[in-house]
Amino acid sequence: MSKTFRAWDVDQVWLLPPSLHDFVPAGHPAHLLRELVRHELDLSAILATYDEARGQPPYHPAMMVALLLYAFTQGVYASRRIARACEERLDFMAVSGMQRPDFRTISDFRQRHLAALAALFAQVVRLCRAAGLVKLGHVALDGTKLKANASRHKAMSYGRMAQAEAALAREVEDWLARAEREDRADDARHGQDRRGDELPDWVADRQARLERLRAAKAALEAEARAGPPPPDGEPGPSSGMSDHGRPRRARDGGPPQRAQRNFTDPDSRILKTRDGFIQGYNGQLAVDAAQQVIVAQRLTTHGADQAGLVPLLEATQATLGRKPREVSADAGFCREDNLAALAVRGIRGYLAPGRAVHGAPDPSGRRRLKPGSRLAAMADRLKRAGRRSRYRLRKQTVEPVIGQIKQARGFRQFLLRGFAKAEAEWALICTAHNLTKLLAARAA
Repeated sequence: MSKTFRAWDVDQVWLLPPSLHDFVPAGHPAHLLRELVRHELDLSAILATYDEARGQPPYHPAMMVALLLYAFTQGVYASRRIARACEERLDFMAVSGMQRPDFRTISDFRQRHLAALAALFAQVVRLCRAAGLVKLGHVALDGTKLKANASRHKAMSYGRMAQAEAALAREVEDWLARAEREDRADDARHGQDRRGDELPDWVADRQARLERLRAAKAALEAEARAGPPPPDGEPGPSSGMSDHGRPRRARDGGPPQRAQRNFTDPDSRILKTRDGFIQGYNGQLAVDAAQQVIVAQRLTTHGADQAGLVPLLEATQATLGRKPREVSADAGFCREDNLAALAVRGIRGYLAPGRAVHGAPDPSGRRRLKPGSRLAAMADRLKRAGRRSRYRLRKQTVEPVIGQIKQARGFRQFLLRGFAKAEAEWALICTAHNLTKLLAARAA
């Protein structure tokens, strides 16, 4: 007796139209995020830009916002991958309502409303607080290095620029002379009325490279003349133009020979990581210990985290209306003025003094602390508490969030170039993380 199988008729026509609510189960993040965007987010900053009555109706901005946010929560960032998901994945269809915007439409929408999309971070943080996910009892800070959309091999030092400029200039002059000789030969061979005066592609490419090189060299020289930017100015000094916050200059006042500038993304910087050097940015976070919700974020071009403590605390208070009771952070944030800032704000800090950066360390390898200093008092606080110190909360609060962003959702490199765009992209990444926390809480 043969086995009976279920029918598999791919040509069967549906007699009733499908419902979006049947694409994925009830309580699925696709449904929850779509309804959150429709009913709870204020999109007036985006909707106000559509004031032209003429032309073909565009996709609804709320649908586009929901589509982008959902894609980011799923680790899908590129516009082409989002467009393909709208055609292939049921969860994306449930968000878009079966609409299929092409990748150019998605990319243009993100570029046009980048600032407004980044501003949604504060709204989502407040929704998390309303859901009871944010307590501000303990907040942990940390920074993580992320690659820019540029290769560090596309950067060149100022000393190398000077050598390459002279060599390229000679090469271009030789090729221009060669091109002129070839033009005269073509005129003799084809006649004066025939085209043959265009420069060969290899000459144009070299000329363009020479122009880019001269522009980068001039930018470094202008930066050297202008002096150091303000401490909170972004992007900060170019790679090699400062050393631990102090400006570095050549003897003639110009850029040092090792100062670098990237041709692809000039705002990005060479940053040191435990795995070597990258061309990138430093994304900093303040994470609430209750449910690992990001309450503040910022992007910087500085490899050190020290300057980020006060801005992260101020951003937290600006968004939520009050400051945390406790703050923990690693040695990258620990210095005298930061500890003083915590004391002024009445925040109890747990910041690791860490190893010495300047001066001779003691035999244990740790920083030699001045008696009576805030650093010495902090070291005593952590030592007295031992394993019960509140500092232990840092590793289980902020480091898992960085792991979720970089490993679980695969964000290790920016798609956009330039500091302002990368800053907004980082805000979107943090918004997507908070949305996953909020949607999980509502689905529970």
